Amino acid sequence: MVCEDGRHAMKRILAGCPAFFLIAALAASPLTASELAASGLAAQDKQALALAPVYSDHMVLQRGHAIPVRGTASPSAHISVELEGYQPVSVTAGASGAWEAVLPAMGAATGLALKVTAGAETIRLEDIAVGDVFLCSGQSNMEFPLRLATDADNAIAASNRSELRLLHVPRQSGAAAQSTFASATAWRVSAPDSTREFSAACYFMGVELQRRRQVPIGLIAASWGGSFIEAWLGADTLLADGQFSDGLGLLAQWQADPVAAERKWLERTQAFLADNLSSDRPLVDADPTLIWEQWGNGPGDSGLADFDGFGTYTTTVTLSASQAMAGQRIMLGPIDDIDQTVVNGQPIGMTTGWDIQRNYALPQGLLRQGVNLIEVRVLDTGGGGGLYGTAPRAIILRDGASVELGEAWQFRPGRSLAQAGAAPQKPWMPISGLGTLANGMIAPLGRVPLAGIAWYQGESNASDPSAYARLLPLLMAEWRERFDTRRFAIVQLANFGALNGAPGESRWAQLRDAQRRIAASDRDAGLAIAIDVGDPYDIHPANKRSIGVRLASAMNGAGHAQLPVVVTAGDHARLSFAHDLVLVGGASPVGFELCNQNKCRFVESQIIDARTVSLHLEASDDHVRYLWSDSPVTNLYDRAGVPVTPFQIALPNQR
Repeated sequence: MVCEDGRHAMKRILAGCPAFFLIAALAASPLTASELAASGLAAQDKQALALAPVYSDHMVLQRGHAIPVRGTASPSAHISVELEGYQPVSVTAGASGAWEAVLPAMGAATGLALKVTAGAETIRLEDIAVGDVFLCSGQSNMEFPLRLATDADNAIAASNRSELRLLHVPRQSGAAAQSTFASATAWRVSAPDSTREFSAACYFMGVELQRRRQVPIGLIAASWGGSFIEAWLGADTLLADGQFSDGLGLLAQWQADPVAAERKWLERTQAFLADNLSSDRPLVDADPTLIWEQWGNGPGDSGLADFDGFGTYTTTVTLSASQAMAGQRIMLGPIDDIDQTVVNGQPIGMTTGWDIQRNYALPQGLLRQGVNLIEVRVLDTGGGGGLYGTAPRAIILRDGASVELGEAWQFRPGRSLAQAGAAPQKPWMPISGLGTLANGMIAPLGRVPLAGIAWYQGESNASDPSAYARLLPLLMAEWRERFDTRRFAIVQLANFGALNGAPGESRWAQLRDAQRRIAASDRDAGLAIAIDVGDPYDIHPANKRSIGVRLASAMNGAGHAQLPVVVTAGDHARLSFAHDLVLVGGASPVGFELCNQNKCRFVESQIIDARTVSLHLEASDDHVRYLWSDSPVTNLYDRAGVPVTPFQIALPNQR
């Protein structure tokens, strides 16, 4: 970016260039009062000409759309905006200094310069391109950097691509919409130094789209690991949904009185815990060094291997009279996700955050000589749950000595999240709040037109698939309107979690099916299947190249979300797919289930022609499920190398 007024070096610096240049200039040559006044620094109603933060050298503007250019200047300033070689557009800044000029739509182009002037001030952006611009957003699998992807070294070495441009949006949350990014950022040409930390899935999508479309491609990456979809939705959308009025009210209170809002949230969460802890389910032995999914799969463990919900850990610690008098704090290590810790029947602390070390003060006189009962009431909102890790668990005494808690821990499971409903969340928290990331990371982008949006998120919302099925279409509608685009590509959740040898229920499968249904019902949406690229033991699959290529296909209109057509005849059901089928290994496809009202069972299947699979029915069967588990194994693909999507479908009534 070049800032100039054509007359004097000091005035060039004052015409909207970075602040550190301004400081250096003032130190080197103090300005006279008249120069200071002319620069705009002396009058509060004067402000330097500036562009909104999304505009910089190397930017890609969306082809085929009117091109908005926005920024700030002195109130009522006359602004001229032009792509050099084209007709300039003039506008007048408003009372606040904000302005927006709209340039006419253009076809693909490179090597342009964008020039903005206001009186003696000029900003010039170099190496501007016109092509297709895409937003990539979601949680950690979209944030996952190229340097960690499979074959990263070769991918990075081959990333010198002059017609691929990248903009990384820094992490930022906000209770209200932000106008600037959290830190300085700018468009960069694709090269090894700009791609290493950039989103791998987004980068590979961009490479493939540029290869297919042969126009400049701009990629905007705005993701935050662990984020919930609610954080990406705007306040107006959340309010219109009707389910978030209380949370939005609490968020407004937090902005005015954080202490009162924290107190109200604590009261709500304590009540929610109390309502959903169990007193009649059996106690089981627990291992506090492992999340309960890792130890809770033995006989009598109440199916904790895939349990999201409530539970109470208990242990004891025996203290002498002097130790009881000297007890200052209790350390418990990290707890996933929310805990309320109770000592001898008295609550002493409550924390939200799966990676936060719990370290609570002990009120004087609470501990006693002899046996002391420790209870840790836990709410797990998805993924791993409960106590974990090898950090010390102990009572810390006044002199710094410690008394370790008992080695024998027990656990009593409470209600599942499916039974309890959505847990209270602090609406101001960055990744699980209401609108916090929409305010912090999406709002600063303004309303730049896009060619499409790639969305890779859902793991954090897997505990409530039905709510996700309601919220994702709302996000799509909101962002389509904001960015004047239609195309929306959704990455379906990859395989992750326990490998099951028998049919069962799976919230991950339900959320995948919600993603599939949304894509199938929307002519401008596409689905990128990821059911074959995951890892049962790692929620972050490294094969982001396949994800990126499939996102590019979804962005270009490929259809992989449609259900097969089911026809029954006698004791057979035939499923006819839209694509030719390819069987990879084995004599027949795996993963098909037939179900009735009481149970599901795996069934043998047979490919009887290029697009048809046959299943043997029983009289009571009423629906088919395919790849219906957290981490299924698949061997059925289409000729493009894309696996058949997981699904469930009802059988015809007449058969």
